[in-house]
Amino acid sequence: MDPDFYYTIEQAAVAEFKERGSRFLAYCYPVASIETAKTYIAALKKEHPKAVHYCLAYRMGIDGHTFRVSDDGEPSGSAGRPILGQIDSKQLTNVLVVVVRYFGGTLLGVPGLINAYKTSTALALQLIPIVQKAVEVNYELNFDYHQMNEVMMIVKQYNCQVTEQVAQLFVQLKIGIPKHRLEEALNKFGELREVTLKRVEK
Repeated sequence: MDPDFYYTIEQAAVAEFKERGSRFLAYCYPVASIETAKTYIAALKKEHPKAVHYCLAYRMGIDGHTFRVSDDGEPSGSAGRPILGQIDSKQLTNVLVVVVRYFGGTLLGVPGLINAYKTSTALALQLIPIVQKAVEVNYELNFDYHQMNEVMMIVKQYNCQVTEQVAQLFVQLKIGIPKHRLEEALNKFGELREVTLKRVEK
């Protein structure tokens, strides 16, 4: 993976796959926290109370180290792993996929299940544009209010994301600076007098 960029989705999608009477509904969501993922999972269980399985996988974080797979009662390795495999094949992060299964009366066997969970996930992911985002480094800026225009010009020039702003007599701005432009941006901010910068861990 490119250390300066990552790939994700910004909208949700759903796709359906049918196999020998069983219905597989794959729901994809952009997620940035485990709490958000849990909310979506709980909502789907309410929406589909008669479904037999809610199998899922997610991968989160810029480094992609946060992930989970669940077969939710299906044979081990037949659902969660194939779902995660599709997320990983597109090198995505901050993505949750839940596949809701309605049983159709015929057992599909492990190969059939793997194919169904893999295919339904792939169909849903095909519906969503993949977005490339810059890996950001978080900084806090403190400066006098009259310097707002100068600071914001640099923020815009280097595509920094403003994550928090507190403005009174002095302004405190929390921003994410794209990693691949960090040095240039810090130099520019450094040219402004009386602007203090400090790196913050999110």
